[in-house]
Amino acid sequence: MAPRRPVGTAAGLPGVRIDRADYLRSALARHCSKEQIRVAIDESPAAAGIPLDLLDRLADDSIRYEAAKASALSAAAGIPGFMFMPATVPADLAQYLGHMLRIAQKLAYLYSWPDLLSGDADDLDDATKGVLTLFVGVMFGAQSANTAVGQIAGMLSKQALKKLPRQALTKGVIYPVVKKVAGYLGTKMTTQTFAKAVSKVIPVVGAVVSGGITLATFLPMAKTLKNHLSGLELTSSQDRVVDTQVVDVDSPDSPPPTTSSSSRD
Repeated sequence: MAPRRPVGTAAGLPGVRIDRADYLRSALARHCSKEQIRVAIDESPAAAGIPLDLLDRLADDSIRYEAAKASALSAAAGIPGFMFMPATVPADLAQYLGHMLRIAQKLAYLYSWPDLLSGDADDLDDATKGVLTLFVGVMFGAQSANTAVGQIAGMLSKQALKKLPRQALTKGVIYPVVKKVAGYLGTKMTTQTFAKAVSKVIPVVGAVVSGGITLATFLPMAKTLKNHLSGLELTSSQDRVVDTQVVDVDSPDSPPPTTSSSSRD
């Protein structure tokens, strides 16, 4: 069995799952034609010929949006201070990892990966837990996760798969990498726990520090995954439309500080 924690547990939290069709429809609505959106949902953004630079912009918007939400929730968890630290730290880390999984799904869908967590809570199988573990591993800088994600993307591209290669993720050559990365993440999350605990000792001040730590770590980690996914073979596996009309407005998934109107998940 693939490791259940920490990724498997966080994936079961309310609000973590992103509906692929709803997200792509919302993100692309102001930039693409109805036909492009249909093809992007039915097949992939690459198959729809959506320019990579537009996908990069939408990815950046989603990263800022999730970072703002994660930081705000982390700051709120830092307000109680030392007396409530045993309760607030695990909850803070759970929501932090939950937002990492949210942005991982959004980036995956923009860069032409198949559906991951749109189904019911009970259908999180070992293959899905495995690929999510690898995504988070990429965010934490695990080189073995980078290589494994590239291998999976190659399988999806070459075989025109619309589902994850479950055999490779549960019994094949990639599975040992998943186990290794899961252990690595356990160590990294222990370090995160200590940093969060220290930041919460003083009420209010702890809120500012905790929110700041979340923002400072979440943004570069999410951009690391974005850069990796955008450069994989999967993003260019189908012929793209070079000159596509797009509307120059902010993404509907942009964070609260922007001035444009936006819809959110």
